[in-house]
Parts: sequence; structure tokens; C-alpha cells
Amino acid sequence: MEVALEKACSHFPNGGDHESRKYVARKLMQSAEDGNTTLGGLDVVAHRAVQELSKPKSA
Repeated sequence: MEVALEKACSHFPNGGDHESRKYVARKLMQSAEDGNTTLGGLDVVAHRAVQELSKPKSA
């Protein structure tokens, strides 16, 4: 999980702020608890979480 977290958060400036990293880590933990424990699978989850955080917020 740590590798997937670091890889995904490298897309944020300075590796991301605490809240962003916490969000991605939470998504990774939920996925792992559901049985997704491969690095490839966790990479996908982390990447999606980063994309969710990067979406512009609607007003």
C-alpha cells in the first residue's frame, strides 16, 4: 500500500498535503480490506483517488 500511495501522491506538488494523502490512503485501505491486495490493483485505486481530488469542484 505504501508504494501505491507514494507513487500516486508523487503527482501532487511536494507529494501532496496531509488531507490529500489521507484521502488516498483511506481509499487504499478500503480496497485492501475488500481483498484487493496486488500492487497493480492498489495502483489503480490510488490513481483514481488522485483523479477524484484533482477534479474541479462545481460551484
